[in-house]
Amino acid sequence: MGAEVSRGVAGRSSRPPCPTMGLACLLAAVLTLGAGTAIGADAGEPTAEELVQALLSGKAPVGGPFELIDHTGQRRTDADFRGKLMLIYFGFTHCPDVCPTELLAISVALEKLGPAASAVQPLFITVDPERDTPAVLAEYVSSFHPRLVGLTGELAAIKTVAHAYKTYFAKSAVTNSAVTASAGGSPDNYSVDHTGFIYVVGPDGRYRGFLPPQLAPEQIAEAIRPFLGRE
Repeated sequence: MGAEVSRGVAGRSSRPPCPTMGLACLLAAVLTLGAGTAIGADAGEPTAEELVQALLSGKAPVGGPFELIDHTGQRRTDADFRGKLMLIYFGFTHCPDVCPTELLAISVALEKLGPAASAVQPLFITVDPERDTPAVLAEYVSSFHPRLVGLTGELAAIKTVAHAYKTYFAKSAVTNSAVTASAGGSPDNYSVDHTGFIYVVGPDGRYRGFLPPQLAPEQIAEAIRPFLGRE
């Protein structure tokens, strides 16, 4: 079922298609990279290639239950959002441009859906729980759609839900001199590399598919409209 969503919109992305559509090219299209060098991931964790390949294969299970903390400090589980079509995006508040661009596109897409958007629940799950506390998330999500819920939690919980959705993320050290200078050498001076799909989850909690990065709001609205009122 997930392939229905991805096939329906991938060809209309504003990003030029890769000539060979190899895995390396696909990774370049969906991986949001910080201006830095990777800080070693824990041994045994799946690589970006493994996670993206599992997602694109359509054979691996995607999604599942989660228990996190929302931007008001309340504990939330996936069951809290039953009955709504969930749009899940993984990112972080210090993301300079890609994350806010994607969240804005989701917000505008919901506006374009009109009254039908009441059946949609957008979720922003941070991949940087060290800095993205509920208070930070509360200020951040206020810039987007009023129903956007920000979710954070312990790093282990974030990794569990991210890997369940085949989302890759890894902290990277910032090497851009201008950014480093402005941060004043702070230990918080890092970025987070992550894949940038939007995941579509049905009102029954089952994964329906993904949307690729850089879709226009009209394309997002068109892709999810068939799911509204289906269940």
